[in-house]
Amino acid sequence: MSQNNEIKKLADNAYRPLADGEEYVPVMKASDKPKEVTPYSVGMGVLMAIIFSAAAAYLGLKVGQVFEAAIPIAIIAVGVGTMRGKKNMLGQNVIIQSIGASSGVIVAGAIFTLPALYILGLEAQFYQVFLSSLLGGLLGIVLLIPFRKYFVKDMHGKYPFPEATATTEVLVSGEGQKGQAKLLAISGLVGGLYDFVVSTFGFWTETISTRITAWGVHMADKFKAVFSINTSAAVLGLGYIVGLKYAAFICAGSFLVWFLIVPMVGSFESSIDAASLVQLLGITDAGILANPSLVFTPENLFAYIGKPLGIGGIAMAGIIGILRQAGIIKQSLGMAVSELKGKKGAGETKRTDKDLPMKTILSVLIAALVCVLVFFRFGVLGNWWLSIVALLVVFVITFLFTTVAANAIAIVGSNPVSGMTLMTLILSSLVLVSVGLEGNSGMTAAMIIGGVVCTALSMAGGFITDLKIGYWIGTTPKRQEAWKFLGTFVSAATVAGVMIILNKTYGFTGEGALVAPQANAMAAVIKPLMTGGVTPWVLYFTGAALALILTMIGVPALPFALGMFIPLQLNTPLLVGGLISWFVTSRSKDGELNKARNSRGTLIASGFIAGGALMGVVSAILKFAGADWFLSEWNSSSGAHWAGVAAYVAIIGYFIWDALRAKKEA
Repeated sequence: MSQNNEIKKLADNAYRPLADGEEYVPVMKASDKPKEVTPYSVGMGVLMAIIFSAAAAYLGLKVGQVFEAAIPIAIIAVGVGTMRGKKNMLGQNVIIQSIGASSGVIVAGAIFTLPALYILGLEAQFYQVFLSSLLGGLLGIVLLIPFRKYFVKDMHGKYPFPEATATTEVLVSGEGQKGQAKLLAISGLVGGLYDFVVSTFGFWTETISTRITAWGVHMADKFKAVFSINTSAAVLGLGYIVGLKYAAFICAGSFLVWFLIVPMVGSFESSIDAASLVQLLGITDAGILANPSLVFTPENLFAYIGKPLGIGGIAMAGIIGILRQAGIIKQSLGMAVSELKGKKGAGETKRTDKDLPMKTILSVLIAALVCVLVFFRFGVLGNWWLSIVALLVVFVITFLFTTVAANAIAIVGSNPVSGMTLMTLILSSLVLVSVGLEGNSGMTAAMIIGGVVCTALSMAGGFITDLKIGYWIGTTPKRQEAWKFLGTFVSAATVAGVMIILNKTYGFTGEGALVAPQANAMAAVIKPLMTGGVTPWVLYFTGAALALILTMIGVPALPFALGMFIPLQLNTPLLVGGLISWFVTSRSKDGELNKARNSRGTLIASGFIAGGALMGVVSAILKFAGADWFLSEWNSSSGAHWAGVAAYVAIIGYFIWDALRAKKEA
């Protein structure tokens, strides 16, 4: 074995294109025989998949942002290995990260779509959530594997892979640094306790707004302008990792709606009949129709104007992504066909280039498709003909969009799965209606089809990150690929259970419900298509046109459109987190010190996210079990609002103070 105690580091050409004849040599060379799949690495990977699936499901349903689990899991893997006094854990840590990272991608696929069943007044059974997540995940894995070589090797140095880069740096340089695991644990405790106190006891309000003051109430009533912010530590940490640039894009979309469009429409309150506005916008909500004057509040104007604009923008951003990647889809399709025909290069394949055999991939693909067909027939549609139609929709869209999802992750680290899934829902709804399926059964079928596709695309985007990490480090690809199936199974079972618990505890509709913004978007799109209601096409097309204009001037349309759709109070803390990131990394003229502060801040943010989200799940379980300790009367008072301001300032101050304590490496 060449695995010894020498310092491991990435080669100098790890992040740049290779010159003619130059070769990238991974940290663990092809000739090495590293420990990778062991009872410890598999067990830890499964444990990480369970924990982070629960945490990501809670946070994603609450704020619509699923945090990427790869970096926190990598940090934990390194920290636990170090505390156990183990050496040469790099190969095992990659397997832990790869299995555990199934959590975030499976959660995204499930929570972006399936809560829409509850929102539409339908019921989602455990087996429906579990099987749609599991089968979608399996399709995403097997359809991506033939493209692994193209994305991770042939395009070496041409794609930045931001998340994979950060995770790889943690895995390679983090070994032996005991302080990282300790810092992550302390930050997780601080963030977790902070969010637990808010959600369980209500000692201060979770959301503060300008309505806390008399002038704020006047601004909201008179000018339809209100500013609000969520005080959660988990969302604050998420903003830090998102960074100022993309947080600004998201908030720009939110500010456009809340501070320009909403006040502008609200200014017509005295000169236009609210009922006419309702008819013009195509609003079908019974509560609004009963009392159309309710439209003229900031929150209702946002719900019935801002959200449809955002939906149109998200859909158009997905279309733009598909068109931009048309060439890559064609090229990748050719490579896949060549691989399926069994064409191989001369000579023995190196360990670091070995994928699962193509026969295995094809067998799993066929088995997964057969299972999807049987699931649709007996678990959703009850008709073989409709099930075959649904299967074709799933396979064609998933196959075409797989490389789009992978390419998006490789370039910007952001998967436009929401936009692509909206397109899937519209297409599948039109197809199902054309073959005679509509109403409640049609909505159920379309949403589960969307769930399978969304999970497959989410998995494809997330898995290419794992494979790139493995390429840089020198992991055996076929081992990552084989054990990814286990992570997918565990994550699918976990998210199904957590979703049902959260629905029974909080629900997805009504006051105090979980936001589930993507699922609400899916429900808003699919209901009129399946029931014959009025669809606000004017607003959809306006949002789509705005996305086109943004693309023309070089502004990322997807984060901007998401900002228009997600409520203001859940976007503004992302900007605060981004500002903290900018502040702590720009206080010194010493670049190395700023880098150290950024790394420490990332650890603190990861702790806030993991701790806050996990304690949110604990709080939900307590409420589900009947332990209701929430101080409702106090929480609705002005004192609780001002306490929320003080608590939020304190957690921000702690974050900045702790991040600035970082020291340069000697």
